Amino acid sequence: MEFTNLVRQTIYTQTVATGHVPTIADIAVHLGLREDVVRAACRTLADAHVVIFRRDGRELWAAPPFSAVPSAFRVRAGSRSWFAPCAWDAFGIPAASKADVNIDASCAWTGETLPAGVRGKKAYGHGVIHLVVPARHFWDDIIYT
Repeated sequence: MEFTNLVRQTIYTQTVATGHVPTIADIAVHLGLREDVVRAACRTLADAHVVIFRRDGRELWAAPPFSAVPSAFRVRAGSRSWFAPCAWDAFGIPAASKADVNIDASCAWTGETLPAGVRGKKAYGHGVIHLVVPARHFWDDIIYT
């Protein structure tokens, strides 16, 4: 478990520092390990709903609240920025990055820009997050959710 936690810590430390979720190869190089060993640790993390693999199972899709792929939710803190998998996770990035942020988001229906963010640990903005899937079913297909 200690090794798995080291992989988890590496994923999040690297993501906050670089602005992107590291690849399995990035993590392996950083820790001086083989990729198959890192992938197995990431599988354990995925089974615990800590990270999410892409549908092909080869690379990470997300390390919530961070997305490994570009999304409609870009979170900016000064010169740093990250993608979030969804609007809900966009509001988790300020806590993970320990920074005030602006969230670039728009209405999925109209395309209207929805200014939002966090300043002094308080959220601002007037958007509404609409969750199509009930929370009890989020992990049935988390990528769709």
